Amino acid sequence: MDVGFIGLGSMGHAMAANLLQAGHTLRVWNRSPDKADDLVARGAQRAGRPADCVSSDGLVVTMLSDDAALEAVVAGPDGIGERLAAGGIHISMSTIAPSTSSRLAALHVSRGAAYVAAPVFGRPDAAATKLLFVLMAGPQEACTRILPLLEAMGQKVFQIGQDPAQANIIKLGGNFMIMAAIEAMAETMTLGEKFGVAREKMMEVLTQSILPAPLFVNYGRQIANHSYEPARFKLSLGLKDANLVLAAAGSKQVPMPLAGMMQNRFLSSMAKGRGEFDWTAAALGVSEDAGSGSAA
Repeated sequence: MDVGFIGLGSMGHAMAANLLQAGHTLRVWNRSPDKADDLVARGAQRAGRPADCVSSDGLVVTMLSDDAALEAVVAGPDGIGERLAAGGIHISMSTIAPSTSSRLAALHVSRGAAYVAAPVFGRPDAAATKLLFVLMAGPQEACTRILPLLEAMGQKVFQIGQDPAQANIIKLGGNFMIMAAIEAMAETMTLGEKFGVAREKMMEVLTQSILPAPLFVNYGRQIANHSYEPARFKLSLGLKDANLVLAAAGSKQVPMPLAGMMQNRFLSSMAKGRGEFDWTAAALGVSEDAGSGSAA
């Protein structure tokens, strides 16, 4: 397929590379043009502006850091919203608010195009090895058309339904559960330390018995070793997602006290200059609260 791809950060770059490897033709755009250099060397075409990534009835993927960046690329000057029309499909793979997803879907529909939300679970290493889990929601005809693209970027595609916002709320729910797991593991290891149990031993036992899931194994290893650089998912983005979770919860009058606690944990970490650390660095706050000092 002929595909536009916008957003070549650590996730987007790997995903675009997998589309190229699968034989698709790519037109790419990124705010920092040099991030496209190696993709262009491999056959991708560099676009001068977002709108140049897609024809009126074409396909365009966006993988951007937040809601504001996505809305600028869609509705801003030279955005894809001015180009997409009947037959065109915008595949939004960013982690954004459900309300943003609904608003963009309405914008595209008003111009005859389709909008599919397809956020992912997985970090850059999973993106590079096509091990992402993709959540797909939007008009059925559009979902059927883009399914081969999503399968080229992930190990499993979950078909959620026709309302794009539902894919985004599942993504936020998953990220909230990861935040909660980070806090629970950090508190557990810190408690063990106070009783003389090594952090690594605590996680060895738990991940080889009652919690063998990859999330606990991988994140637990990072937290046990206080290994927070380089970031696989920046703590600043964790705060962004905590804000999105609480905003969504507030819109439906759903109390989420644990999400509020994690928002404060991330805020405290940001105030201490840890925004560029991996979001597991929230565990440092647990150690500090317990009087164990800081490892970074």
